[in-house]
Amino acid sequence: MKKILSLAIAVIIFIAAGCSFSTKPKVTKVYPQKEKTQQESANDSIQRSESHRISNESKVPEKTAEQTNEKTNEETKPVKIGEAAAQPGYDNKIIGWGLKQNTDQKPPEVPSSWVEMLKKYNGYYIGNTAKKEVYLTFDEGYEAGNTGRILDILKDNGVKAAFFVTGHFVKTNPELVIRMVKEGHIVGNHTVNHPSMPTISNEKIKQELDGVQEAVYNLTHYKMIYMRPPKGEFNERTLAYTSELGYKTVFWSLALADWQPLPGGPEESYNTVMKYMHPGAIILLHAVSKDDTEALDKIIKSIKQQGYVFKSLDQLQ
Repeated sequence: MKKILSLAIAVIIFIAAGCSFSTKPKVTKVYPQKEKTQQESANDSIQRSESHRISNESKVPEKTAEQTNEKTNEETKPVKIGEAAAQPGYDNKIIGWGLKQNTDQKPPEVPSSWVEMLKKYNGYYIGNTAKKEVYLTFDEGYEAGNTGRILDILKDNGVKAAFFVTGHFVKTNPELVIRMVKEGHIVGNHTVNHPSMPTISNEKIKQELDGVQEAVYNLTHYKMIYMRPPKGEFNERTLAYTSELGYKTVFWSLALADWQPLPGGPEESYNTVMKYMHPGAIILLHAVSKDDTEALDKIIKSIKQQGYVFKSLDQLQ
């Protein structure tokens, strides 16, 4: 009986051990599954990180391309304006008016090609160099409180001048424009916004000139026939077109850097004008200059004392 009982116990132990072993695969199946999930999580994390990196990299070229386009547009803007302004048969390069001034009453030196262009398209920079005649002109961009005094000095000395006015000047100082016309001075066109004319189209040039003409005409019924290119910048196209519009272009043969205070003050203004004075001179002064204004009476009187006669642009030959 004991043998039977011992055998039964052994069988039960064996069966229990077998059942315990049979559960191990289930446990081992769980661990691999758990390890796989961790790996997948790690992979997912790597993929998300990689995806974020790639996404950021893809944005960088887009931003760079945008910035490049903006930069390209800025760099090519002048070219595009030039292309829009260009007309068949004309070189649209910008020419900046300049000259080599001489002393001893000798006329300045100017490139012959420029002189020929001016002759062809009703342009002037100098009068008759065989006669002691001079032409006094002022550029009027902004009024600095000097124009009224300039007009007084001109009136006291019996001198007629030409004032090239911008749209801003006409708009803010209509009473001075009216006075210029009433006192027999020439009012010339210096455009509305003072742009470099070679950089804008013919249509825009017309708008710039018409804007000033209309404003002046509404004030005085005065018809403008003279114009001065802003910044002294021009080319054959602009000369040809403004001539077509009925304007005579007027540059200068004597000028100084008077749009800013002169280091030597009024005395420098006076000395510079007298140093480079010559027959046929078209003198350019900026009315914004306090130095010129203070020297003007002395300049006019000294020029007359040297035997020169002040003429109007209408008398240019």
